[in-house]
Amino acid sequence: MKYFLRLAVLAAPLFLAACGGKEDLDDLALNDTPPEVLFNEGLALRAQGKLGDSAKKFEELDKLYPYSEYSKKSLVNLAYLNFSRGKYTETITAAKRFVTLYPGDEDSAYMLYLAGQSYFRQMPDITRDQAVTRKAAGAFNELIQRFPDSEYVPDAEQKLRIVQDQLAGKEMQVGRYYLEKRNYIAGINRFKTVVVDYQTTRHVEEALFRLTEAYYALGVVNEAQTAAAVLGHNYPDSQWYKDAYTLLNKGGYEPSEDSGSWISRAFKSI
Repeated sequence: MKYFLRLAVLAAPLFLAACGGKEDLDDLALNDTPPEVLFNEGLALRAQGKLGDSAKKFEELDKLYPYSEYSKKSLVNLAYLNFSRGKYTETITAAKRFVTLYPGDEDSAYMLYLAGQSYFRQMPDITRDQAVTRKAAGAFNELIQRFPDSEYVPDAEQKLRIVQDQLAGKEMQVGRYYLEKRNYIAGINRFKTVVVDYQTTRHVEEALFRLTEAYYALGVVNEAQTAAAVLGHNYPDSQWYKDAYTLLNKGGYEPSEDSGSWISRAFKSI
């Protein structure tokens, strides 16, 4: 996969043969083992498909020779190996350490990508807390902002759209719950988040309709009319707009945009 091609640069010629067993691995744990020996042993183990042993070797190198050039290369290998093995927490730990120590290094883009991917693959379903999903958004956003020309950005942007859609979906779920409980202010706050922060997601149409509902129920008719008008202007063929129009029409009102409303300003700012 193209995202991992950069690792080929790290695979320097192997000067040492892979160790033959547990005793050899224990011997390499001595504190005076040179970093180049540990690094090349790690590469050899990786080449043989012994990913777990290879990861341990790179971990050992990082602990014995922190801040060294070999430690730097080991962190990249370690993050990749852990990600390949589905060890996402360990991947994130290695990636964060690398980005903290070498923020301007070109491989920091790859580390942020792996961290984002690790969070992404742990995202829970919409009914659960979305802390991990927000962390995925944070990692992908940091990658895009700090390294806009990176080869990993296109995939990060694609996954970020999925992440944002899930976060918006969670806001909608909670907002609907508050609406059912007639806690309209709390519901409005959730729908407002969708309209302001996740305007490009598929949930924004329903969010505008729910704002129409909630404001109308509170008697704040001008905001209800504005939500419906903005919905109709941006999504004229939406069933949500038809429902919003019907709701207002039953009370003798029609969609009408108030340019001073936060709803109107939110869409004009995009």
